[in-house]
Amino acid sequence: MGTIIVKRPLRRPAPDLPSGDVVLDPPPENPPPAGKSWSRVLMILPMLAGTGGMALLIGAGRSGPLMYVAGGLYGVAVLGMILFQIISQGGQGASKQEMIANRRRYMRRLSQLRAQVRDTIDQQRKAMFYRHPDPSRLWSTAQSARVWERRPGDWDFTVIRIGLGSQELATPLVPPETKPIDELEPLCAMALRKFVTTYSTVPDLPVAVALRGFSRIYLTGDDDRKRAMARALVAQLGTFHAPGDVLTAFCVRERELWDWAKWLPHALHPTKTDAVGQIRLVAPSVTALEAMLDDVLANRPRFNPGTQPIEGSTHVVVFVDGGDTGGSEHLMIEGGVEGVTVIDLSGEPPRLLDSATLVLDVSPEGNLTSRTMDGAGNIGTADGLDVEEMRGLVRTLAPLRLSALTASEQPLSGSLELTDLLGLGDPYEFDLAKSWEARSNRDRLRVPIGITADGRPMELDLKESAQDGMGPHGLLVGATGSGKSELLRTLVLALAVTHDSEILNFVLVDFKGGATFTKLDRLPHTSAVITNLADELHLVDRMLDAIGGELVRRQELLRKAGNYGSQRDYEKARTAGAPLDPLPALLIVVDEFSELLTARPDFIDMFVQIGRVGRSLGVHLLLASQRLEEGRLRGLDSHLSYRIALRTFSAMESRVVLGTPDAFQLPRSPGNGFLKTGVDELTRFKAAYVSGVHRRGTIQRTDDEGRQIDPVQDYSTAYLRPRLAEKPLEQPKPSEADDLGETLMDVLVERLEGQGVPAHQVWLPPLQEPPTMDQLLAPLVTDPERGLTTGIREHRGALRTAAGIIDRPADQRRDVCWLDLSGAGGNVAIVGGPHSGKSTAVRAVMASLALTHTPAEVQFFCLDFGGGGLAALRDLAHVGGVATRREIDRVRRSVAEARTLIAEREQRFAEHGIDSMTTYRKLLREGRFPEDRFGDLFLVVDGWGTLRAEFEDLEADVAEVVNRGLAFGVHVVAAANRWMDMRMNLRDMFGSKLELRLGDPVDSVIGRRQAAGVPEQTPGRGLAPDGMHFLSAVPRVDGKETADELAEGIAHLVTSVNSAWPGEPAPRVRLLPPMLPYTALPAPDEHGIPIGISEADLQPVSLDFAAEPHLVLFGDVESGKSTFLRALATSLMARYTPDQAQIALIDFRRSLLGLIPDEYLIGYATSSGTVQEMVRLTVDAMVKRLPGGDITPEQLRSRSWWSGPELFILVDDYDLVAPNPHDNPLAPLLEYMTQGRDIGLHLVVTRRSGGAARAMFDPVIARIRDLASPGILMSGNREEGPLLGNIRPQKLPAGRGWLITRSGGARLVQLAELPPQA
Repeated sequence: MGTIIVKRPLRRPAPDLPSGDVVLDPPPENPPPAGKSWSRVLMILPMLAGTGGMALLIGAGRSGPLMYVAGGLYGVAVLGMILFQIISQGGQGASKQEMIANRRRYMRRLSQLRAQVRDTIDQQRKAMFYRHPDPSRLWSTAQSARVWERRPGDWDFTVIRIGLGSQELATPLVPPETKPIDELEPLCAMALRKFVTTYSTVPDLPVAVALRGFSRIYLTGDDDRKRAMARALVAQLGTFHAPGDVLTAFCVRERELWDWAKWLPHALHPTKTDAVGQIRLVAPSVTALEAMLDDVLANRPRFNPGTQPIEGSTHVVVFVDGGDTGGSEHLMIEGGVEGVTVIDLSGEPPRLLDSATLVLDVSPEGNLTSRTMDGAGNIGTADGLDVEEMRGLVRTLAPLRLSALTASEQPLSGSLELTDLLGLGDPYEFDLAKSWEARSNRDRLRVPIGITADGRPMELDLKESAQDGMGPHGLLVGATGSGKSELLRTLVLALAVTHDSEILNFVLVDFKGGATFTKLDRLPHTSAVITNLADELHLVDRMLDAIGGELVRRQELLRKAGNYGSQRDYEKARTAGAPLDPLPALLIVVDEFSELLTARPDFIDMFVQIGRVGRSLGVHLLLASQRLEEGRLRGLDSHLSYRIALRTFSAMESRVVLGTPDAFQLPRSPGNGFLKTGVDELTRFKAAYVSGVHRRGTIQRTDDEGRQIDPVQDYSTAYLRPRLAEKPLEQPKPSEADDLGETLMDVLVERLEGQGVPAHQVWLPPLQEPPTMDQLLAPLVTDPERGLTTGIREHRGALRTAAGIIDRPADQRRDVCWLDLSGAGGNVAIVGGPHSGKSTAVRAVMASLALTHTPAEVQFFCLDFGGGGLAALRDLAHVGGVATRREIDRVRRSVAEARTLIAEREQRFAEHGIDSMTTYRKLLREGRFPEDRFGDLFLVVDGWGTLRAEFEDLEADVAEVVNRGLAFGVHVVAAANRWMDMRMNLRDMFGSKLELRLGDPVDSVIGRRQAAGVPEQTPGRGLAPDGMHFLSAVPRVDGKETADELAEGIAHLVTSVNSAWPGEPAPRVRLLPPMLPYTALPAPDEHGIPIGISEADLQPVSLDFAAEPHLVLFGDVESGKSTFLRALATSLMARYTPDQAQIALIDFRRSLLGLIPDEYLIGYATSSGTVQEMVRLTVDAMVKRLPGGDITPEQLRSRSWWSGPELFILVDDYDLVAPNPHDNPLAPLLEYMTQGRDIGLHLVVTRRSGGAARAMFDPVIARIRDLASPGILMSGNREEGPLLGNIRPQKLPAGRGWLITRSGGARLVQLAELPPQA
C-alpha cells in the first residue's frame, strides 16, 4: 500500500449559523365595552312614536287630520329608528374594524416570521450537518479537502456527533409580555402559542459531545447498538482529526469485531513498530495499552475540566469493549488523565456521577438518552455505522499521512521541508520529468518558498510585473541566524526542482566563505558558483567581466537570431518552432552584496546595468546581505521590485528595506520574514528549509542480534514478533557520514545531478591548476623524423611557444597563451617577484619549444641564476649547456657562443646576400651551410639581477645579443624579479612580456590595475602581453596539473623527448680548457707571439711586440705569472733567432732559472745589485740606438739606423724588484720605454695583484699604462678595484686572465701551460 501525503490547507469556513433573537410582538387585545343605556332609551322613543302613529291611523279612519298626524308620527318613528340605527352603527362599527385590521396585521407578521424562522431552520440544519455530517456519508468527506481539518486550536476539536435530536432554534424566539389571555384577541393568541410551540426547537439536528470535557463516557444499552455508535464516533474522530492530534486505542476482548481498527492511521503508534510496521493500538487489556502508550501518557496530570489542554499534546480516546481493565495505572484511575477520554462499552457506570463522567444509553430501537451528575435527559436517535461501512472508511483513510506543512497547529511556529511545500512526496522517488513539465506563463518562475500566517504557500514570482510577477529583481536582508542563507538555498532548489535547465539557470555569488551555495554547483542549472571573494578580491574583477560578458553574449544572441526585442520574444519564437537554441532565464544571486560594494564600490554600476537591461535579456538579480545601510543602493533602488526582510539587526534597517520596523520585531527562530512587493501590504511568512537531515521512509529492520527481519508478515491488530532470518547479516560499519545523515539538499542535488541540459558556463573555474604540455599541445605524437612533437602540423617549427593559458572571463573561455618568437617578439621577458613561478615559466617556454621543434631547429644555452631550476633540463637534447652562477666559465662561454654565432651569421649574410633570418632558416632546412651547427639559439637567463650584479662585464654582451640577435636567429629569454632590473632601453627590446605577481604592482609595465589583481601566493599567475590574466604551464607531459613533484615530471619530459629524437643533440657549449698545453698553441709568426686562446671564439690570442712593445701582468700567487713568462720566453726563442732577440731575466725567486739558453740570455738578475748592473748595460745599449738628428723618415720606418737583436726584459715578481717606488732599479729605463718599439726595447713585468692599486703609481707601471701597452689581469682580489681599464681582479682558475689591449679591448684568455723542466 502506498502513502498519500495530506497537506492540510487553510480550513474552509463552514456555513454560518444564524444568529440573533426573534422578538415576537404581542397579539392585539379585545376592545373595552362602551355606554349602551341612553342608546336603548333613544331607541324606545321612535318605537313609541311609531306605535302612536299606528294607533291614530287605525282610529282615525280613512281621512281627517288625525290621518296626517298619524302619518307624521309614523314617519317620525321611521326616521328616528333610521337615525338611531345610523348612530348605533357609527358607535360600534369603528371598534370592530380596528379589531379586524389588527388581527389581519398580526397574522401577516406571524406569517413573515414563520418564513424567516423556516429559513433560519434551513440554514441551521445545513450548517449543523456540514459540521456534523451523517456517519454513513463520511466516506465522501475523507476524500475531500475537509479531511483532518480540525486542529487543536479549533473550537470544535474533539467535538463529535452522537446522534440526532431536537435543538433550540439558532435564533431563539423571545415571547412578548402580554395581558391575561382573556383580554387578548383569541385568534391571534392561539396563533402565537402555536408558533412558539412549533418553532422554538428544531427536530432531528446533530447532537455532539465535547470529548475534552469528559474523562469517561459510558455507553450502555443494546450491545449491537453500542458498537455501532462507537464505530460512528471513531469514524468522526478519524475523518476530522489528524493522527498527530488524536490517537484512538482499543481494549477489546473480541478482536474480530474491531479488526477494522488496524487500518486506521489514528490507531497506530507514532514511533513504535513491530514486524509489520507501526504498532496497532489494539490490546486485550488496559495494562497492555498503557505499555504501548507509555511515552504518550508520560507525565500527564489528572483530568481537570476547568484547565486548558496541554499545548502540543495528543488527545487519546480509548474504547473499552470487554477488555481487562484491572491493574491500570493511568487510563482507568479515578478522575481520569488529562487529554484522555475513555469510552467504556462494557463497564457499569457508577450510581453517583461526577462532572467528568457521561452516560449514554442506547435502546434497541436506537433511542438515545443521557445522564450526568445534573440529571437525565432524552437526546434523540443514536448514530450508528455498520462494520462494512466502517471498513470502507478506514481503508480510505489508511494510506493518508499528514504533511509537515500542516503538522503544526500554528503555521509559523513549526518547520517545513521543501518537499512538503512542493508536494513532491518522497524526494528519492519523485518524478523529475513530471516536475519539469512545461509550465504556464503564470507559473513560470513562480515557486513557493514558505507558508504564510494563514497556512497558505507563500509564492515568489520572479517575472516582471507586466507578466503578473513580482520581479525581475529583488532584495533580501537578514541578520545573522535569521535563515538568510537557508532561504537562498531553498529558493534555488525550489526553482531547480520545478524548472528545466533549459528554462532557468543560476549564477550564485557568495562574497564571504562559500557555505551558502555548497554543492549547488552540481545542479545542471548552475552556470557559475563564485565564492570566497572576500579573501580573493581579484576574483571580483573577474566576476565583473564574466557577468558583463554574459550580458553582451545575450544581446548578440538576440540580435543574430533576428533582432528579438527580449528573451521572452526569443523563447516564444523557439516554442513556436523556430530553429533556435534555448536561452534560459538567468537568476543571479549575490550573497553579502553590501560587503562586496564596500570592497569594490564601482560594482554598483554592474548591478544598475543588470537592473536596466535585465528585463529584456531574461536576467534576474537577487541581492542578499546581513545589513543594509541607507544610501547603499544608490541608483539601484528603483529596480528592486520585491523585498524580503528576515529578522534585522535594528529597526532602522527594517525601515530601509520595508519602510516599517516590523522585521526587527520578528521571532528569533530562523526563516521568519516579511515579503513586500510594490505598494502591497507586507506578507508574513515562514520559509521552508532544505538543510535538515532527511531520513528515508523505508529502512531495513534487524533484530538485536543483527539478523534481518522477514518483511512479509500477516497484518492484524495483534502485535507480531518479527520472524528472523536463519543467519545474521553482515552489517557494514557505519561511517561518520551515516551518523550525520543526508540533508534534503543532498538528496535533491543528487537527484538533479546529471539531468537535463547542462547550463551555459558563465564562470569558468579560476586559474588554479596549471596546464601541462601534453594538454596545451595535444595531441603529442612520435614522428620518425621529428621525435616527440605536437600532432598539429602548423605548430611544428613555427617558432611559437605555448606558455600557459589565458583567462578571458568576458568571453567565457580560456585560450592558450601563444608567444610568437619568429618576429619582433622573439625575445621573451618573464618578470615576477620571488616565488612567483618565473623559473617554471621559463622551463615551460623551453619545453613547449622543445616539443614543437627539433634539436636541429632550436637550441638553448642556459644561465641558471634562479636556484637550479634549469639544471633539470641539462640533459634535454635541445639544451647545449646549463651554467650556474658559480660556473663562471660556462656563463661566459654561453654568452660568448651567442655573440660568436651572431658575428658568424652577420658575415655569412653579407657574403651570400641573405636578406632575413626567415630566408636563412629555409636555407638551413635545405641543407645549406653545414658549417653552421645551430638553428635558432635561445640564450636563457634565469636571474637577470644576478647577471647585472655578479657578471657586470657580461651585461653589455647580453644586451648586444638582445639588440642584434633576432636578426640572426639568436633569442634571449630573461627572467627578472623586477622590471627595474633591466635597463630602460633594453626592456623595450623584449617583444614578448609575461608579468607574474610583482612585489609592488606599481612597477608593472603592462597595467598597474591588472597587476594588483594578480593573486598572491599563487606561483605561475600573472599577466599576458595583452593584459589578461594567465597561468603558466608546467613543463611536464604526464598529465599531472600540479607543480608538486615537478622534478620527476621534468625528468619524464626529458626522457620522453630524448628517447624519441633519432638525431644528434644540440651542440654543447664549448668551454675554455682548465689547462692549455703549450704545445696546443700554433707556432709564432710575423703576426705575433701566441700566448693562449680567447674565451670569445676559442681562437689563439697573440701579442704583437712590434706594435705594442711592453706588457704588464697582475696576478695572485700561483695564478700562473711565472708560467706565463716561461711560455712567453719559449715562444720568443721560437720566433726569433739569437741574433734577432736577446732575453734578460729579472727573477728574484729564480723560478725561471735555467729556462733561457746562453745564446739567448743576455743577463739573469736575482738581486737588486745585479738588476742595477743589467739596467746600466741596457741603458748604454739603448743610448746608442737612439736616433740622431740625421735620421731620415725612411730609416725611422724601417729602423735601419741601428742593428742588433730585440731586447726583451722579463721581470718576474716586480713587487720584489721595486718594493719602493723611490728606489726603483728600473727607473733608468723610463726615458727609453717610450721609444721601445723604435729601439727594440721590450719590458714585460709581472706583479702580485695584492697592493696593485698602490702600484699603479709606480713610475715603471705607470709608464707602461701611459703607453697603452697590453695588460693581463689574472686571478686576484676584487677589492683592489679596477686595475686595467675597468676590469677588477676576480677569482679565476690558474692560467686564466683578462687580456686588455688597445685594439681588442678586454678578452678573457686561457694562457698556455708550460711546466718547468725537471
